[in-house]
Amino acid sequence: MQDRHENRNIYFKELSITSRNYFIPYIQCWHPVEATMNVLEIGCGEGGNLLPFSEIGCNTTGVDLAESRIKDARTFFNESHTKGEFIASDIFKLKKLNRSFDIIICHDVLEHITRKELFLSDLSKYLKPQGIVFISFPAWQMPFGGHQQICRNRILSHLPFIHLLPVSIYRLLLKVFKVDADCIKELLSIKKTSVSIESFERLIRKTNLSILNRQLWFINPHYEIKFGLPPYKLNHTISQIPYLRDFASTSCFYLLKEKE
Repeated sequence: MQDRHENRNIYFKELSITSRNYFIPYIQCWHPVEATMNVLEIGCGEGGNLLPFSEIGCNTTGVDLAESRIKDARTFFNESHTKGEFIASDIFKLKKLNRSFDIIICHDVLEHITRKELFLSDLSKYLKPQGIVFISFPAWQMPFGGHQQICRNRILSHLPFIHLLPVSIYRLLLKVFKVDADCIKELLSIKKTSVSIESFERLIRKTNLSILNRQLWFINPHYEIKFGLPPYKLNHTISQIPYLRDFASTSCFYLLKEKE
C-alpha cells in the first residue's frame, strides 16, 4: 500500500494536479470549461478532481458514498479557500440535486459499480442540454486493473495481472500472502464489477448517451505525479484492436453526450 492510500491529503493534492493538467485540457478540446458552469463529480472522494474547476470559478458539487471522504473534502476545500458542495449519498438513492450540470465527472468509479447500465442511463437526468460527461477507468485486463496496489504486502501489491486468475486461485493467493479479510473482500468485489473497453462501449450503446471522443493511455496521466512517468497515449493502431488494447490501456478517457 502506498502512502497516498493512508494520507488522503496527499491523494487530494495529487488528484487536483492531474485534473488541472490533464482532465480539464482534455475536456476543453470538446467543451468549454468556464466560470459559473455547474460541475458534478460522482464518486468524488476527497474532491481533488473538483478543486481546479472550483478555482476557475465553476459551481462544483461532489457526491460520494463514504461520509468520511465527504468530511475530508469539505475540510480540504476550506483549507484551499475554495467553494464546493459535497453530499454523502448513494447516487442511486439521491432523489434530487438542486441544479443540472454542464459537466459530469466519473473518474475511476465505474469499475466499482455493479449496476453500470442503470448508472450510465441515469446520468442524463443530471445533465444540461449540450452538457458533457467525462468518464475514466482502467481497463480490467491491464497489469494492475484489479487494484492490487491497495494491498499492504509489498510483493503482492507489485505483482501484475494476478487479478486475471480464476477467483478460487486469486482468493487463495491473497490468503497465502496474508491479505486482511476486508481487503480480500474489496479486491474480489472489483473483480466482479470489472469493466473492459468492449463492455463499456456495449453498455453505452444501450443508453441515450453516445461517445464523443475516446482516448486510451498506455501510461496513465496520473502516473506522472504518482511515479514520475510522463503520460503516453496508446498507439493508434493498437487502440483499434478489440481486447488486445485492454491489456495496454492503463486509463481510458471518454467524453459522452446525449444522443441527438
